[in-house]
Amino acid sequence: MTERFAAALVGPPFGLTGRVKIESPSGETSHLLGLKKVVLRKSRGGEKSSGEKGGAEQEYLIEEVSTAPLSVKFAGIDSPEAARALKGAEILVPREQAAPLSEGEFYIEDLRGLEVIAEGKTVGTISDVIEGGGGFLVEVILEPGGNKRLVPFRNEFFGRVEPAAGWVELLEPWILE
Repeated sequence: MTERFAAALVGPPFGLTGRVKIESPSGETSHLLGLKKVVLRKSRGGEKSSGEKGGAEQEYLIEEVSTAPLSVKFAGIDSPEAARALKGAEILVPREQAAPLSEGEFYIEDLRGLEVIAEGKTVGTISDVIEGGGGFLVEVILEPGGNKRLVPFRNEFFGRVEPAAGWVELLEPWILE
């Protein structure tokens, strides 16, 4: 299971003291208000796909989080120029500080590595999750053979999702053909 999550993205500088605007990809913000220490990850050489990891990481202490607009003041970042250098970085937090889940919810990150079960048999493993225009697609590596298929992660194709047990139910196995 994933132990760190991208809880927010660093935006442009805000004001003259080094504060930066931040954006929560989930839309949830309450979990960000109590943050005291985070890791910022800047990607190397441009955009990365949703499943790619990497880039320079550095830990920062947070002096203050404000809500109007949602912004952060990092310790040691004291000018708009220093703040601008952080733009585009992901704010990584431990699992326990990520957006809270309601009953029956799970983190998209936790789909990676789950077995795909159809009609009581393992038919593959989810290797990646890709955000597409119409929602999420899961990349399934088929068993046997290792061929890959992209499947829309929608209720008509997937039933129960059990990250703790390590599997997800595929309702329509024909979609892997």
